[in-house]
Amino acid sequence: MRASDTLRLLLLAAIWGASFLCMRVVAPEFGAINTAFLRVLFACTGLGAILLLLRHQLAFNGKFRVSLLLGVINSGIPFLMYCLAARWLPAGYSAILNATAPLMGSLAGCLFFQETLSVKRWLGVFIGLIGIMVITATGEAALSGGIIAGVLACLVATGCYGVAGFLTRRWLTERGGLNARLSALGSQIGATLFLLPFFAWSVSSGPAVHWAQPHLWFFVAALGLICTASAYILYFRLIGDIGPLRTLTVTFLIPPFGVLWGYAVLGETISQGFIAGALVVTAAVWLIVSPEKTAKLTEVK
Repeated sequence: MRASDTLRLLLLAAIWGASFLCMRVVAPEFGAINTAFLRVLFACTGLGAILLLLRHQLAFNGKFRVSLLLGVINSGIPFLMYCLAARWLPAGYSAILNATAPLMGSLAGCLFFQETLSVKRWLGVFIGLIGIMVITATGEAALSGGIIAGVLACLVATGCYGVAGFLTRRWLTERGGLNARLSALGSQIGATLFLLPFFAWSVSSGPAVHWAQPHLWFFVAALGLICTASAYILYFRLIGDIGPLRTLTVTFLIPPFGVLWGYAVLGETISQGFIAGALVVTAAVWLIVSPEKTAKLTEVK
């Protein structure tokens, strides 16, 4: 993998790590479902504005419906699952469980997409999960039905991420590809349409929301425009360049970045467990993304 690909992977992790900071600020005030919908709505609007300013042709080449469906799988369902999980899980646990995406992607690849993984990469997946566990060693959460439901919701989300990576390659990359901006726009339109009924139900039947809070709208805009619109452009480019499994390793890097953002903005402290876990995660990512050694056969003439 090229150095530029590694840098883009780190940038994507930093952006998505910041998304959990934004959600921690906004969701308690606006509600989880409302926050999820506003996230994809702002992302959809921002991507549309970017394409309009660039005078980019909306040439989906017959892949518009596919991109809508990918948006439901890769954004709509996961965002909704994380919203539901937020009802039961302590702060930060969703970000930690988000790191199971490479494992879920590996399982999905083996079960449904005829993918094979080397022992080294399987080792990297499991070492990464150990690193995530070390990071959360100082946290405590009493085991209960709610906690189990929240964990299952997060696993459904990461399962969607794992499947969506392979579907993106099969439906888009292997069929001539699709511009990353168009892929991102189509996916966010699909996610917006999927979440719209949930948002309508929340506004009409849920608790009253105090919408006139300008500082929260700043975080909503950052969540939608930067952490979703810009991030998904980067994400789809990475899938095309380095493949779905390597791209999914970004989820190993999100929790460390999430903690760093929390430290910088919210004054949260960094424990020794975090530092040790971050080092383990770094080693795991290297195992997964580093090139395989192939034996060279020589011909005998």
